[in-house]
Amino acid sequence: MNKITLIAGARPNFIKIAPIIHALKKLDTIAYRLVHTGQHFDEKMSHTFFKQLNIPEPDINLNCGGGSQAEQTAAIMIAFEKELIANPTDLVLVVGDVTSTMACSIVAKKLNIKVAHVEAGIRSYDMSMPEEINRLVTDAITDYFFTTTVWASENLKKSGVAEDKIFFVGNVMIDTLLSNRHQFVAPHFWNELNLSAKKYFVLTLHRPANVDQVENLVVLLNEITNNVNGLPVLFPIHPRTAKVLQESGFSNENLHIIEPLGYLEFNYLVENALCVITDSGGITEETTVMGIPCMTLRDNTERPETIELGTNELLGTNPNAIRPALEILFNNQWKKGSIPEKWDGKAAERIVKLLEEL
Repeated sequence: MNKITLIAGARPNFIKIAPIIHALKKLDTIAYRLVHTGQHFDEKMSHTFFKQLNIPEPDINLNCGGGSQAEQTAAIMIAFEKELIANPTDLVLVVGDVTSTMACSIVAKKLNIKVAHVEAGIRSYDMSMPEEINRLVTDAITDYFFTTTVWASENLKKSGVAEDKIFFVGNVMIDTLLSNRHQFVAPHFWNELNLSAKKYFVLTLHRPANVDQVENLVVLLNEITNNVNGLPVLFPIHPRTAKVLQESGFSNENLHIIEPLGYLEFNYLVENALCVITDSGGITEETTVMGIPCMTLRDNTERPETIELGTNELLGTNPNAIRPALEILFNNQWKKGSIPEKWDGKAAERIVKLLEEL
């Protein structure tokens, strides 16, 4: 029987790995071992996702959380090398673009083990983003490339990857979204804050350029809260950002700071929001499929399909772009968007079928 080692390390990984595990469980030809690197060690960011998405407990947790980029990369590499020597495998499958993805790919290749990359070929062309470096390094040594869109496949071809190594399969994040949509549940504060559908905003910010500088964060929050026509803005906040915000002394009656949420609660909020304002990439995919207007506070995106086809618009990092965008939204002139090809909930099935063949 063939053996595969699956890597999960951070919140987006759990969402992407879940449907692959569910598809593998239907086979008796491939055995898998699930390795959690421990990159995200917060209860809400890791264990909750395993529980809600019905992923089995990992076979091992490498407990490599915390530290700088270099410290974390080194810790994961050292721990994962020991794991692979103790538990040999035929293939290491990595997902997305977090530190764990890059670190585990390097270790596998050094041990002459093949690597498959799910969500390969995504590019922002912004080298100030750690994720972009992770993508480039991972794709430079990957053996099998599973892509979410034709854009991603083209990026790989342009960089010299052989066409017979590229497989356009669709988006595993959307597999998880569609299979769990019926389970979305209102968070505990829904009634407390007197929320109702299409009468609030969801805000997520985590990029250092937006949240690490107090002045930048305050200007952004001012622009948003002053131009939402009095509607509540729900801001699930990372502890690091919460600290910056607390030091700033900023408050606004429209802004509601909330703890990080589980997958089912967060997506209930997104599905019922009037609009999402974010600097995340993954959320723009989910809003595209759910048909929710989305504004991205970044100068570039690795997911152009969410703009070309979907409901997302790239506003950039200039706070002055926020008010005009909100005016378009309130005038009911936001684009409707469509769903990209193969974002149909069957990407993981395609991946596992290909793995069997490969």
